[in-house]
Amino acid sequence: MRQPWRKPGTEVAIALDPAASGFFEDGVYHLAKSGQGRKTSGEMTALYKTWVEKYPIVSIEDGLAESDWEGFREHTAVLGEKIQIVGDDIYVTNTHFLARGIREKTTNAALIKLNQIGTVSETVAAIELCRQAGWRFILSHRSGETEDTFLADFAAAMGSGQIKTGSACRSERIAKYNRLLEIEARLGKEAIFANPFTESQG
Repeated sequence: MRQPWRKPGTEVAIALDPAASGFFEDGVYHLAKSGQGRKTSGEMTALYKTWVEKYPIVSIEDGLAESDWEGFREHTAVLGEKIQIVGDDIYVTNTHFLARGIREKTTNAALIKLNQIGTVSETVAAIELCRQAGWRFILSHRSGETEDTFLADFAAAMGSGQIKTGSACRSERIAKYNRLLEIEARLGKEAIFANPFTESQG
């Protein structure tokens, strides 16, 4: 990341997925493994803020627990002008939860999982909500994926600018990245990618 031909924050950057629901219990976040004890929602946001100020972090997904709506509002109020705050577990690609998140300014982006909500039409409806709100959205795989490459086509068709399909290893992941390269080659000069992190947060 520190190589001179890679500009941190634009050409290469850090996106976190703490999956905070996994260490949230009795209204507090338990950081026993790191030796930092228990933290409130506000303290977690303050911790992330120190990281954002120190490292080229451009996105945090599920930084708080799925039930911590109030904490997420503060989280986004503090960090949302600088980075992308993504909701996954809190929304589960459900338009009712997304609509609430938009009203309450819970995040400024959403993770979209086609096989979580169940149909293409419902997925498109969730994406349209994000677009209307000026939110970013990320098309994502789920565990148990196959080598089917529809997700890559869908991400390109929806113009998300972001896809989450795992590290560049294992055939079910590589297949999707290869498909994106095929789409780019087929589109030629019409293949325009707008880096979502070169502009300020909406």
